[in-house]
Amino acid sequence: MADDFNGLGLSAKVVDAVASAGYTKPTDIQAQAIPLILEKKDIIGIAQTGTGKTAGFVLPMLTLLESGRARARMPRTLILEPTRELAAQVSENFEKYGKNNRLTMALIIGGVSFEDQNKKLDRGVDVLIATPGRLLDQIDRGKIMLNGVEILVIDEADRMLDMGFIDDIEKICLRLPPRRQTLLFSATMDAQIERLTKKFLKDPVHVQVSRAASTADTIEQRSVKVSSSPEDKRAALRALIRAEDGLTNAIIFCNRKRDVATLARSLERHGFSAGGLHGDMDQKSRTETLDAFKNNRLTLLVASDVAARGLDIPAVSHVFNFDVPTHAEDYVHRIGRTGRAGRSGVSITLRTPSDTKYIDAITKLIGQDIPEAKLSGDATVTAPAEDETHAERPARARRGATRGRAGSSRSQNTPSEAASRARTEAAPRARAEEPARDRVEPAPRERTEEAPRPRAEAAPRARPEAAPRGRTGSSGEARQPRRESRPARDETQDWSDRKVDGIDAESPFGSDGPIPAFLLRATKVD
Repeated sequence: MADDFNGLGLSAKVVDAVASAGYTKPTDIQAQAIPLILEKKDIIGIAQTGTGKTAGFVLPMLTLLESGRARARMPRTLILEPTRELAAQVSENFEKYGKNNRLTMALIIGGVSFEDQNKKLDRGVDVLIATPGRLLDQIDRGKIMLNGVEILVIDEADRMLDMGFIDDIEKICLRLPPRRQTLLFSATMDAQIERLTKKFLKDPVHVQVSRAASTADTIEQRSVKVSSSPEDKRAALRALIRAEDGLTNAIIFCNRKRDVATLARSLERHGFSAGGLHGDMDQKSRTETLDAFKNNRLTLLVASDVAARGLDIPAVSHVFNFDVPTHAEDYVHRIGRTGRAGRSGVSITLRTPSDTKYIDAITKLIGQDIPEAKLSGDATVTAPAEDETHAERPARARRGATRGRAGSSRSQNTPSEAASRARTEAAPRARAEEPARDRVEPAPRERTEEAPRPRAEAAPRARPEAAPRGRTGSSGEARQPRRESRPARDETQDWSDRKVDGIDAESPFGSDGPIPAFLLRATKVD
């Protein structure tokens, strides 16, 4: 195994760029993979995060690409990354180590305009770095042809599997020329990944520098028991951050994206230099936040697992797991953000009573216990009211309303509620006591013999001489109707002086002359 980069077969331009970056000795994965890649062999690299595997394939690719020329829309190499951040990081590696090479590069990721990407593709690129989804979009648009690809790199293959990109990768691989070199890197080897390697790699050489899913010895791991209350957890985190003397910067991991934004705002309100990084942010905001953290303008980076892999920030002193990861492998990738390149680092995990099963899975995977530390100071007290987030206030208000309804028999009314109730109870009494002349009672509706309704007194239209119909009893005799039949009225009689239920019967044509009964309408008497 070579002791420096000169013995690995890299070109002089690449070795000079590596020396300028301050590196003199290759890591294990670099020492093993680089000579094999230069021999154009297919590689399966199993390496934990932080071992330098990105440079392990970037450096030999730069050397191989020194000969040849790119053609329009036909990239010479293709590198697939699961996230935008990883893709952007690989492009930074090409810029840093390829400064002496006149190679062209394009970054095909979401959040960047198609127009800018298309301009580079039309000129031709030597290196194309892409996320699977955006690459397939450009292929469908006819902007990229993959039949000129000489080297394919599938980076973070296990992460691709977790994010559901395996089908997309298979679609992309089927568009590539069969005679190519394929390099696959992963922290773990899954059955699906193994199936992928058998289908698309030819006689691959396995390179494994450490046991899968192991943690670096340079990382000091600790766990702290905290309350399940979000407010108490945030208070505990603040106490831990203040208690760490050697903390220069830190990445704080949350399981959910919404918790990332909540925690970042809480830390800012308490005077910490903090920013959030999660998948729902637009590309510009994500890039600005990462740059601020890398350049030490931001001390605390609160992130979801989208940032858990591949972020090349060598000088991260601490990692905090605000939430225990539900997948044990994610614990390894998270804490691997510290203790990189031989540096020492600290990992602190906040564990609640409900996290026991996840902690057990982690300790089983890494083959060691996570030492438990005591929380110094009074950090588990309930957080102040101003730390309560906007999202938590409605829930608290609903709980308060429920308790209020359950104990309403024992609670006292507020002044406004008492006044409202007094007005409600006084209203019926006021109506009962008001003078009769001030109340207008509706006219009685029951029908009487003395004042029948006009329509009821109208004469039968046909057969006035016929006897009224009756119902037949058991004896066969006709029963008399309930109301006696009245004699037919004179249709020409003047009805203008009649009243019905105290209401004048008035014709719509006035009161002069005879009025048919069916045209009568009632008007109220003042």
